[in-house]
Amino acid sequence: MLNTRALFYLSAINRRGSLRRAASMSGVDVSTVSRKIRQLEEILDVTLLERGASGTILTEAGRLLAQHHHKQEASEAAILSHLNELQGVVAGWVRIAVGEGFVSDLMLEPLGEFMAENPGVKVEISVSGVDEATDLLKSGDVDLAILYAPPVDHMLECHAETIQPIDLIVPADHPFSRITQPLSFQEIAKHPIGLMDPSFGLRQMLDAVAHQQRVVFEAQLLTNSVNVLRHYVCSGRGITFMPELTVAQEISAGTLVAIPLEHNIFSSTRAQIASLVDRERTIATQCCLDYLRAKMRFFNADAPRLIRR
Repeated sequence: MLNTRALFYLSAINRRGSLRRAASMSGVDVSTVSRKIRQLEEILDVTLLERGASGTILTEAGRLLAQHHHKQEASEAAILSHLNELQGVVAGWVRIAVGEGFVSDLMLEPLGEFMAENPGVKVEISVSGVDEATDLLKSGDVDLAILYAPPVDHMLECHAETIQPIDLIVPADHPFSRITQPLSFQEIAKHPIGLMDPSFGLRQMLDAVAHQQRVVFEAQLLTNSVNVLRHYVCSGRGITFMPELTVAQEISAGTLVAIPLEHNIFSSTRAQIASLVDRERTIATQCCLDYLRAKMRFFNADAPRLIRR
């Protein structure tokens, strides 16, 4: 029989990256965590932890046990939610990792309606780039992730997906807004530009195409915030890249213009709602997922300009 407390500590180390932070999260001394892990190693005759450059990391055996613990937790939460459902109650926590570019769409209607109709459900939102959101799913820290330009990952299950191309976003009075011919990266690179940091899927795709075309974008503004980029472009300071729906209100108001980019990678970029493969979902999580698929503009259909064709 595997010691449940030792598995909990192992999972905490996996999430926090060190014995000290795992102990702090668990409300115990470091020696307690260390002793329990050591006892589990002796029982199983395997090494579960090793020192890495950035802290304590799990061995392959340790990761297998941590994943087992996450599945146990998810299974227990799912069973309890089904018991609540038998009593006519939808309750519990739903934890969502979301890219900042989706926040307006998420909060405008879908999440508010869901919470109003399910007052027994609490929601935790973590705003994060695609790399962090994927890690949060795999560590069991969130139930769902809303991702833009995610890499292919066999550990993730996709529940909704639409095509949301990466466009060049410019002020309405920018010279590019009047150009009808496709713009080259070389032309774009001559103008002041704001970029997301490299942990975001959008930036990773942009860098891949720029590398292919042997162009280096010298960012005037580098940020991890979509809102910062939005304000940067609205102020007339420069231009940026993002999907049309992220700045739909500004485009409707005539403040910004979205210019399609002529490249297959950009035109086929996708938005997804994902969870961890084989992870049992609670009734609350499934109900929330259904709302997001039905109500979010990002997942009702492909990008507006694709529909207008």
